[in-house]
Amino acid sequence: MSTLRFKALETLPFKDFRRDNSVEVPAKLSELFCQNVFSEETMREYLTKEAFTSIMDAIKKGTKIQRHIADQVAVAMKDWAMSKGVTHYTHWFQPLTGSTAEKHDSFFSPIEGGRAIERFSGGMLIQQEPDASSFPNGGIRNTFEARGYTAWDPTSPAFIMGTTLCIPSIFISYTGETLDYKAPLLRALNAVDEAATEVMQYFDKNVTKVTPTLGWEQEYFLVDSALYQSRPDLVLTGKTLLGHSPAKGQQLDDHYFGSIPTRVMNFMMELEVECMKLGIPVTTRHNEVAPNQFELAPMFEEVNVAVDHNSLLMDIMARIAHRHHFHILFHEKPFAGVNGSGKHNNWSLATDTGENLLSPGKNPKKNLQFLTFFVNTIKAVYEYADLLRASIASASNDHRLGANEAPPAIISVFIGSQLFRVLEELEKVKSGKLSPEEKTDLKLNVVGKIPEILLDNTDRNRTSPFAFTGNKFEIRAVGSSANCAESMTVMNTIAAKQLTEFKKEVDALIESGLKKDEAIFNVLREYIKQCKNIMFEGDGYSDEWAEEAEKRGLNNLKTTPEALKKEMDQKFLDLYEEIGVFTHREVEARNEIKLEKYSTVIDIEARVLSDIARNHIIPSALNYQNRLIENVKGLKDIFGDSEFKPLAKEQMSLITSISENVATIKLGVEDLIKAREAAKAISDSQAQAEAYCNQVKPLFDVIREASDALEMMVDDELWPMTKYREMLFTR
Repeated sequence: MSTLRFKALETLPFKDFRRDNSVEVPAKLSELFCQNVFSEETMREYLTKEAFTSIMDAIKKGTKIQRHIADQVAVAMKDWAMSKGVTHYTHWFQPLTGSTAEKHDSFFSPIEGGRAIERFSGGMLIQQEPDASSFPNGGIRNTFEARGYTAWDPTSPAFIMGTTLCIPSIFISYTGETLDYKAPLLRALNAVDEAATEVMQYFDKNVTKVTPTLGWEQEYFLVDSALYQSRPDLVLTGKTLLGHSPAKGQQLDDHYFGSIPTRVMNFMMELEVECMKLGIPVTTRHNEVAPNQFELAPMFEEVNVAVDHNSLLMDIMARIAHRHHFHILFHEKPFAGVNGSGKHNNWSLATDTGENLLSPGKNPKKNLQFLTFFVNTIKAVYEYADLLRASIASASNDHRLGANEAPPAIISVFIGSQLFRVLEELEKVKSGKLSPEEKTDLKLNVVGKIPEILLDNTDRNRTSPFAFTGNKFEIRAVGSSANCAESMTVMNTIAAKQLTEFKKEVDALIESGLKKDEAIFNVLREYIKQCKNIMFEGDGYSDEWAEEAEKRGLNNLKTTPEALKKEMDQKFLDLYEEIGVFTHREVEARNEIKLEKYSTVIDIEARVLSDIARNHIIPSALNYQNRLIENVKGLKDIFGDSEFKPLAKEQMSLITSISENVATIKLGVEDLIKAREAAKAISDSQAQAEAYCNQVKPLFDVIREASDALEMMVDDELWPMTKYREMLFTR
């Protein structure tokens, strides 16, 4: 590793820092949009009318596609793909590793007479058997039960990457249990569609479908590839495990929204070109707070497509970064002392009549509709806050939550003081029937004024993990490396459950004799009373809020093991089974996978830190100490016993300090090895994760502190690895 680091640094010409890779961008990016996507427009061109209608019905209504139609689609898809130079196809899926997966098969098929043709049938399109025995399964199947199946998801369009046709697919076991992120997400989306459409019948009977929408914001770091290779901890863990903070980090806030560096701009421009071709509607790019940190964001899309686009984006970002001599970091906290990276998920609901259900209307009726979905969303988060917290839990996100750029682990809802006062007014609605005067006052003076209120209610609370931002809710706690599907599956599941309960309660009041609006107001009033504790407008970072949250009964699940333990509450298991998103066995399997991943990540970090400390830091420190000792001996030879001591005072102090810190590191590494061996021996996944969290991780700090102290003393020519910690931020 040491040799590799030196070679990596030799490739970095500091005098002429990386020539810019210029990128040609067309005058109109829109001309490239969906160029490599089997889009609706392309389907109109290549499919028969029967096949096109069938596909659109499957997308919009969830109807099944007949086998003969699948054959027609497969032939058309192959012809389109081959016209663009495609030779292979793959079922592109999202296993529980956190990245995408694919197995490429050729269209090539030999026939009699030494000839060959390109073949792609409906059976190949609909299903593939990629084996995939090594993907995480949480005990759902044994290793010898290797069969896993991918199945085409027609609601997300196929696309071309290089010479391969990629078909978005779900991944299931031989027994039909889910092994990916997409299958449960599709179930949750279907559930919230049905529940929200039922509720919309109170307001608009023309609505036949409600579609959840998602707009994600992807934050990331770019590091020069040579500097990246010089850091074994970055290479192996995605973050720096040691190294003192740079003299200039983000103190001046001069990077935030600043001029984008030329190299980075070229990377961004090429990325945007590729995104346009793949139908990813990116529109925003800018510098983030930390040095070398950036962000991009797209237009809102249907949740399933948005999740696929984000997963695809992370893949192509890494590829394009490589072409520009960058390495991209999606780790939530790759560098201590500066902001980490998140992936804010902006969620809303849209009807097939073109309405955003979380956007107020122009009259009291539309605003009552808005309040219905607004309050039900808050109630859903209140009832299932711990489940939402578990959905964003990971070893890497634990470093970010609660820091200066991310919300705390306490799930609370920010709606703004003006809307909070509206809810307080609704809370005063009396039980039962309303008088004409009360109805008029309520509709005109409370509900009717919501649009005016929101005009001046655009501020955000950056310390809130779940904030209303005008026409959507923003889940700010999602980590930058996460698959959006996990939080979106939870969000849409709990929304479906809550809207279903709301419909039952309103219908019961209507049957008892109340008018529809009166029944809705009565139920909303009770919901506001029940979930007021989760609404918080203040500083989520303060100690006072932690104390207040505890009084309100809100959990502060600071670590991943704590959050994942809550995920297994019977209330949540029953919820998933009732809504039809997961079986109990599937939830247990996923919980097992997440716990194992947490423990494995900490174990890898412990091993890397131990290796660097023993094999890089200590030898470098001792080499420098030997030079100091030779210097002291020389001073003594020159000046004699009496005169050399004051002259060598600083050197003697350094020699002592180095010995003390080396001893601390040695002892810390020994303790760390023992702690991780003890944790690894625990068979229960929950107990093992807790041991890694509570016994292994705290020892990191002991080694880090001693290492940082040595770094401040040791001649950096002997220790190039951390010498370049500051240089990661200089360009």
